Amino acid sequence: MRRTTLRWLAFIFALALVAGWIDWPGTRVITLPWDPEGTQFRKEIETRLGLDLQGGLHVVLQAKPGTPVTPEAMEAARNIIENRVNGLGVAEPRIQREGDRRIIVELPGIKEPEKAIAVFHETGLLEFVDMGDQPAPVGQPLPDNPNYKTILTGKNLKNAEVGYDERGLPQINFEWDEEGARIFEEYTSKNIGKYLGITMDKQVISVATIQSAIGARGRITGRFTLDEARKIVIQLKYGALPVPLEVVSSQTVGPTLGKQSVDKSVVAGAIGLGTVVAFMLLYYRLPGLMADLALLLYTLFVYAIFRAWPITLTLAGIAGFILSIGMAVDANILIFERMKEELRLGRSLAAAIDVGFQRAWTSIRDSNLSTIMTSVILFYFGTGSVRGFAVTLIIGVLVSMFTAIVVTRTFLRLFVGTPLAQQRWLFGVD
Repeated sequence: MRRTTLRWLAFIFALALVAGWIDWPGTRVITLPWDPEGTQFRKEIETRLGLDLQGGLHVVLQAKPGTPVTPEAMEAARNIIENRVNGLGVAEPRIQREGDRRIIVELPGIKEPEKAIAVFHETGLLEFVDMGDQPAPVGQPLPDNPNYKTILTGKNLKNAEVGYDERGLPQINFEWDEEGARIFEEYTSKNIGKYLGITMDKQVISVATIQSAIGARGRITGRFTLDEARKIVIQLKYGALPVPLEVVSSQTVGPTLGKQSVDKSVVAGAIGLGTVVAFMLLYYRLPGLMADLALLLYTLFVYAIFRAWPITLTLAGIAGFILSIGMAVDANILIFERMKEELRLGRSLAAAIDVGFQRAWTSIRDSNLSTIMTSVILFYFGTGSVRGFAVTLIIGVLVSMFTAIVVTRTFLRLFVGTPLAQQRWLFGVD
């Protein structure tokens, strides 16, 4: 058992090191050189704050005058905009309809409003154009040339994603449906050596020489930045808007709470956490100290998940996180009370730990599962900040179960067989 305990301790220590590195303010990106596809994996690390904590972008979109609209078309446009916004990596966005012809978009933490607006309100019309022996210049509008004929459009596109070419530069990988694959293979096999242009909303984004027949899968290469490639992929994947929209108003808004209110919230949270730590230490003594250490690790783990995911933190999300802290302490209290009962019956510390955790597990499991089920329902039917609350609560509950059952138990087992195990008063038993 001692060897197993040490293994668990080493595992917990390794997790703590990784979480601490992710939580470190200077950590901006995770790079893994052993990606299965042979390209370097990169994951940006950041702490995202919601619109109520850091401000963001508020945009009003409206159907262009004279355009007939239906409720179904506006709802479809809202869904497409929401998908495009999610593709931007913006968490906790708020996209809702206003009246019959307007859509309100609120995006927290957007630093380049013009690019964001361009992504979610452009039509995203992709065309593969036969340019023969006269390629059009890249980055310019497609010339009005009768010899330029559209071979395929984005309606036959099955999938699109960002990839990297042999030089490590961003490229766009695409895949056709069955009809598109057949047409594209037939065209490319007959036009080897000719130029094929790819346009987005009649803007030439790439011109390539056809070197061989291309079937269901292909790629778009060019001098893309990573952000440009992501923008094009978002437009391709989520299709054209059923209703042409125009920007009625766009403004950058400041945080609604202000720095002073945020600082007060941090102080209040620190006082609450300190009170819980002191209570656990004074009432449960040595197990309380182990629970406090597990609680600190819990905070370390959860914040690392928030940064690595990343999850946008709003007041509602922070509330879910704080609530899960209380549940983590509650699990420890159930376990320690069971342990004290076993110690009073004369059991050894090792037996009291095993029996205490075993008998408390059912209550911990049922209460946490009911909380997770409720959070899933909130996430499914809720929107905006309600979803943020549900997500942070689910993550907090799952991590709290790990710290209460695994971390605290491992810490307590370190004292089995030591002189401290004979000092019952250290375990709250007088």
